[in-house]
Amino acid sequence: MTVPSLTLNTGAPIPQLGLGTSPLNDAQAADAVAAAIDLGYRHIDTALRYGNERGVGEGVRRGGIDRGELFVTTKLDGPYQGDDRAIGGLEESLDRLGLEYVDLLLMHWPLPARGLFVSTWHTFEKLHADGRARAIGVSNFKPGHLERLLAESETVPAVNQIELNPYVTRTAQRAFDAEHGILTESWSPFGGSGARVLDERVLAEVAARHGKTPGQVVLRWHVQVGLVVIPRSRNPQRMAENLDVFDFELSADDLAAIASLARGPGAGVDSDRVGH
Repeated sequence: MTVPSLTLNTGAPIPQLGLGTSPLNDAQAADAVAAAIDLGYRHIDTALRYGNERGVGEGVRRGGIDRGELFVTTKLDGPYQGDDRAIGGLEESLDRLGLEYVDLLLMHWPLPARGLFVSTWHTFEKLHADGRARAIGVSNFKPGHLERLLAESETVPAVNQIELNPYVTRTAQRAFDAEHGILTESWSPFGGSGARVLDERVLAEVAARHGKTPGQVVLRWHVQVGLVVIPRSRNPQRMAENLDVFDFELSADDLAAIASLARGPGAGVDSDRVGH
C-alpha cells in the first residue's frame, strides 16, 4: 500500500496518513511502529509527553527500511518553552529516538498565558536552520496564536496539528491554515474520550454504500478534504484497515451527510484554556 503525500511549504512531501502513537508505552510503541512499517506506513507521530520516543525509535530500527523513506514527527511542550530550552529538548528527543533529525518538530501547545510561544518559535527556527528539524510547525494553535507568529517571525509553520473529526470540524481554523500555506493535520480523528463518532447512523449508512467500515469512511473524509491524519492503533488488523482508504471516494451527498454531524465552532478542546 502506497500512501499519497501532500507537500509542505518547505517543498518536502508528508504522507497524508500516518500512525499516531499516544498513549502507547515504549514496548507497545516499538511493536506498533514495526508492524505499521511492515504494512506500508511511512509517517510516524510521537511526542515527548507520550513517553514513548525510545519505543518509537526501536520500532523504526526494527522496521528495517531506509531512514529517508520515513517521516517522523515529535513534539515539545511546556517545559521546553522559552530561553532556547527547545534546543536541549530536541537533543534529548533525538537521543531517545536514536535519530539524527526529525522530519517535523511541533510545538505541542501554545500556552498563551505564559507568553513564550513566539520566543520558542524563534528557537524552532534555529533548529530548522541547522537541519535537526527538517520542518517545524505547531499543534493546537488557533488563528490568533498563528497571527502573532506570522507577524513576529520569518517562518510560516509547515503544519498545525489540531483536534479534528466529524464532530469537531474547525472550519474557520482550516481555512486560516490553508490561506497561509499551513497544512492542517488531524489528531483524534475518530473523536476524543467519550465521543461516539463511529456509532453515528449516518456513518454506518455511508459505509454500507461503499462496502467500508465507519472508521474507514471517517478517515476517507479527512483525506478527501485535504487533511493529514494520524489515527492511533496498536492492532495490526486495525492498522491495515485504516490504511485501506484510498480505493474509494465519498460523493457530495456523502460529504454533506458527514457535515451534518458537526457540533459547531465551540466543540472540542480550547487551547487558550487547556495545555501542558
